[in-house]
Amino acid sequence: MIRMLPCRMSSSRLAGASGRRRALPTNGAGHALFLPKFGNRPRGTQNRARSGAALRFGRALFASCSWGLRRLSRFGTGRAEGNETGTVRLVRFGRPSFRPCSGHSGGSTGRVAFASRYGTELSPELPDPADRMDDVTKLAVLPPSIRARGVTAVLGPTNTGKTHLAIERMLGHESGLIGLPLRLLAREVYQRVVERVGAKNVALITGEEKIKPKNPRYWVATVEAMPRDVDVAFVAIDEVQLATDLDRGHVFTNRLLNRRGRFETMLLGSATMRPLIQKLMPGVTMVERPRLSTLMFAGEKKISRLPRRSAIVAFSAEEVYSIAEFIRRQRGGAAVVMGALSPRTRNAQVELYQNGDVDYLIATDAIGMGLNLDVDHVAFASDRKFDGWQFRRLNPMEMAQIAGRAGRAMRDGTFGTTGRCPPLDQELVERLEAHDFENARVLQWRNAVPDYRTIRTLTDSLALPPREEGLTRAPTGDDVQVLEIMSRDADVTARVTSPAVVERLWDVCQVPDYRKVSPGAHAELISTLFQYVGTGGRIPDDWFARQIALTDRAEGDIDTLSSRIAQVRTLTFVANRPDWLGDPEHWQGVTRGVEDKLSDALHERLAQRFVDRRTSMLMRRLRENTMLETEISKTGDVTVEGHVIGHLQGFQFAPDPTAGGEEAKALRAAAQKALAGEIETRANRLSQAVDEAFVLSHDGTVRWTGEPVAKLIPGDEVLKPRFKIIADEHLTGPARDQVEARLTLWVNAHIEKLLGSLNKLATAEDITGIARGIAFQIVESLGVLERTKVAEEMKTLDQTARATLRGYGVRFGAHHIYLPALLKPAPRTLAAQLYALKHGGLQQKGLDELPHLAASGRTSIPVDHEIQKGLYRAVGFRVCGERAVRVDILERLADLIRPALAWRPNSPGPKPPGAVDGRGFTVTVGMTSLAGCSGEDFASILKSLGYRMERRAAPPPEADTAAVTEAAPAPEAAEPLTPAPEGAIEADLLFEASEAPAPVEAHEDASHEDAPHEEHDALVEEVAEAAETEAVIAESADPTAAESAEEVGAVEAPAAGDATPAEAAEAVAGEANPEEPALIEVWRPGRPPGAPRREGAPGQKREGRGDNRGGERRDGRPGGQRRNGPPGDRPGQGHRPPRPEGEGEAAAQGERQGNRPPRSERFRVPQGDAPRGPRPERHGGGAPQQQDRRREKQADPDSPFAALAALKARLEAEKKGK
Repeated sequence: MIRMLPCRMSSSRLAGASGRRRALPTNGAGHALFLPKFGNRPRGTQNRARSGAALRFGRALFASCSWGLRRLSRFGTGRAEGNETGTVRLVRFGRPSFRPCSGHSGGSTGRVAFASRYGTELSPELPDPADRMDDVTKLAVLPPSIRARGVTAVLGPTNTGKTHLAIERMLGHESGLIGLPLRLLAREVYQRVVERVGAKNVALITGEEKIKPKNPRYWVATVEAMPRDVDVAFVAIDEVQLATDLDRGHVFTNRLLNRRGRFETMLLGSATMRPLIQKLMPGVTMVERPRLSTLMFAGEKKISRLPRRSAIVAFSAEEVYSIAEFIRRQRGGAAVVMGALSPRTRNAQVELYQNGDVDYLIATDAIGMGLNLDVDHVAFASDRKFDGWQFRRLNPMEMAQIAGRAGRAMRDGTFGTTGRCPPLDQELVERLEAHDFENARVLQWRNAVPDYRTIRTLTDSLALPPREEGLTRAPTGDDVQVLEIMSRDADVTARVTSPAVVERLWDVCQVPDYRKVSPGAHAELISTLFQYVGTGGRIPDDWFARQIALTDRAEGDIDTLSSRIAQVRTLTFVANRPDWLGDPEHWQGVTRGVEDKLSDALHERLAQRFVDRRTSMLMRRLRENTMLETEISKTGDVTVEGHVIGHLQGFQFAPDPTAGGEEAKALRAAAQKALAGEIETRANRLSQAVDEAFVLSHDGTVRWTGEPVAKLIPGDEVLKPRFKIIADEHLTGPARDQVEARLTLWVNAHIEKLLGSLNKLATAEDITGIARGIAFQIVESLGVLERTKVAEEMKTLDQTARATLRGYGVRFGAHHIYLPALLKPAPRTLAAQLYALKHGGLQQKGLDELPHLAASGRTSIPVDHEIQKGLYRAVGFRVCGERAVRVDILERLADLIRPALAWRPNSPGPKPPGAVDGRGFTVTVGMTSLAGCSGEDFASILKSLGYRMERRAAPPPEADTAAVTEAAPAPEAAEPLTPAPEGAIEADLLFEASEAPAPVEAHEDASHEDAPHEEHDALVEEVAEAAETEAVIAESADPTAAESAEEVGAVEAPAAGDATPAEAAEAVAGEANPEEPALIEVWRPGRPPGAPRREGAPGQKREGRGDNRGGERRDGRPGGQRRNGPPGDRPGQGHRPPRPEGEGEAAAQGERQGNRPPRSERFRVPQGDAPRGPRPERHGGGAPQQQDRRREKQADPDSPFAALAALKARLEAEKKGK
């Protein structure tokens, strides 16, 4: 280790002072090297003569110096530095650590005084013993023997009042300096001192902030920024246990060992520092203070169950933010305190906590460094932190420092764990409660007097190890890393030409890296700064202004603003250097303004994200039990103390949907206190409301003026549902009784208005017997009953009972028994809701969609198989394959199909559209347009109705032509009815007969009111029954059935015309390809799905034939095809020859029954290729004979059938007359 005593005087003057003018070795900075008697030789020199001269001069100097220099040989050489004031300082390696203060000249002060001219004489003056402390304050590196002079170490756990004691002691002196570990704490102490002595007497010095009035008496600074050129009577250093910190420890160690006040020095810290302080400072005064309150362990608690006034400690910004967001959702908000926050942001956040706006504080370990907060409980959310090198668990002393924040002054505090923090060991808990911890072993140390001759000597001097026990060399810091990076830069090394430049380079490298991007990024900034100030220059104002402009933006999120604040903190540190900018005071104000602007914006972002001011205000007001200013808008918005807390919907308060947990509880509590009178007022208004003010929505909610007040629930009967009032506990007593009575009255009136016909049908006294049962099923089916469900009852229902049911609006259709008046959208919507109440609830799928589709006027809709079929029926539709068809449209479709099935080649009158020979029909455009679908969808409808399809050869063109010729007059007869067929259909779809512009619908609706037409319905009903049997053709030949066919003929007349080109095209195709005849799809009636099988004649066993007719068989082949051979190769395929005239049904039955082999052999396939025998040829059919028997029976002239026959005859006569 080099021992040197440099001096500002030149070598020649120093030699002259000793009487010898000879060159002396220097350290490269113009300072001579003096080696004491026990020193080592200087590095790089072997000149023993010069060393001897230096040794002799050093002995003479030591003999004439004050007592502080006499023991220099014990701890190594130093540097005696003199100036015009006569001050002598003892330092190591390089120039003095601080400048001499003016006003303290030699003479009576006892300091060593140099002659007015250097080198002339040296007449030292021995100091007065009372003033010996003054000499110690001027030493940059103190020897162990004098370190303890005037030093008092006040040690103890947290909440012992150490910082308060230091402030009081400092204010008791004429001047003082206190060093604090955090910028946040420095700002807090500065405010306290300003309140005591005024702002003009207090200076604040931190790395990023400098408030320095003229001639301040007291200085408040961070430990790193403690000024070295001030002479004060009192010095205090807080939290000296941080001297063990790997990152900042060497700074605290240097201040602890070497920074002293003239009269008093106070060291504040943990009791674990006692052994090391006694070892490094023999004779120091030790004072231990007990904790003012008791600290107890409270165990583990969930974050949501932590008590009020709790601080939750985490060790990463991400964890702090996540906990704060959770607390906001559960408890209304939390304040956030981190060491990286600017003092302005931190103070604003702490103010939120201190004034009660929030009850929780989320912080890093920054709160462990002396922040005085009103904290009752400290909860550790984690026990691991990143110390700059690795993630590690907190040691007991660190945990005690944080836990000690709980319980300030005389109020006890508790600590515990929460979140993902593992449970604390019992031993650790006991040590934390008793403040019993392992003593500190070593302090971090780094050489405080670097060698500035070259970059190499600088790095070597910084790497020197300590020579005292209890000290250890600190790890390489950020400034040293940057210095090493800079030393490898050729441009930098080219600029370093003198020790002064090396010293400036080291000053630039000590700019803190607040951004924490990477060492390379920080080194790039340092290189730029060194280019400007390395040789004594200044940073250009335009460059500095551009850097500030990059950060002077208040938009962005929390992370963005935090990053900008870190950048502006670096610029603020640069602006606080006195000789780096042309106008440092101006730029200090600019950077401070930008930092304040960003700090305010960051505080707002933190408050917006982590604080719900509304909930915090409500919770505070509720705790204070004060009256709340409440306002309810016309739309129901509830405003309390200027904050919207929710919405009053009917009689139920709905808190803000964004609120949750404790926030929602606070909103409800505030609403309960503020809405008591409003609920009663609304109940009175509802009880006097008119019926038009209520409406029943699709989900079964009863709304009053748009607000929900009740919900339908199932009742004992389908037409008598009950309801449940939608209200909270605010609606009670007489007000609730008024609301219930009014809603009961409206619900009953609403059902009577829309479904009153069902009520009349259910309570009719003139309906008895079987009709009574059918009426009951109609009511239970809400007005639409499938006929197959009462097929047996219908067979025994007489005409009188049918007439009685018709009197109540019941119509007997081919497929349904229904009430046409209830097929309008409004009744069907209510019916769907009542059905859903009994079958699956009001939340089932389709309850919203189906009423809208039904009201749109569509005749059929696609089927969603996830929706109940009963719900389709409730809205007036029937599921038919892949389509759901309106029930009245199915009846009209049956009216179109019936005449086509009844037609025979020898029948009088025109051929109905779609009619083919052989008791079948083809699909026409009229049918598809009526159903609103075609192709496979329409085929699925027909199949669901019991029709079966088979393919046949197209009839000969002559037959088609004849049929067209015969059907040609039909359009002429229907010509008056054709102007607006679309309008007629649309009017029928909308179920509004009065607005229908089409004569067809007008005629149909008028006929509904006509008594004779009701009798016609009976005939239609009988024909519909016959359609389910083999005798449907015979019954359809009745004149009244023909009249029914004429009724729909006007609508289907255009369809017949449209079908003619298609048949002509098929005929042309048949002529073009005579070898491959064209096929057409013929539909024939079969047993509808679910219909009961017909019974045969008495004493006979009926053999079913349905599987061999149209449709598909079980083996997948179309009905009517046998297993061998294609269709048409066997009897029974294609056109069957007509039966002979005169053969009746009985003969046909006899052939079918008497000539068949036993059932076991009936369908046996013949062996080999032997052809089958021909079937007996049939001539004619049974239908004409049955018609003859019907005609032989004389009709009652007073019956409706006779009236209809007369009406038909009159119409035919009028047509022939035209």
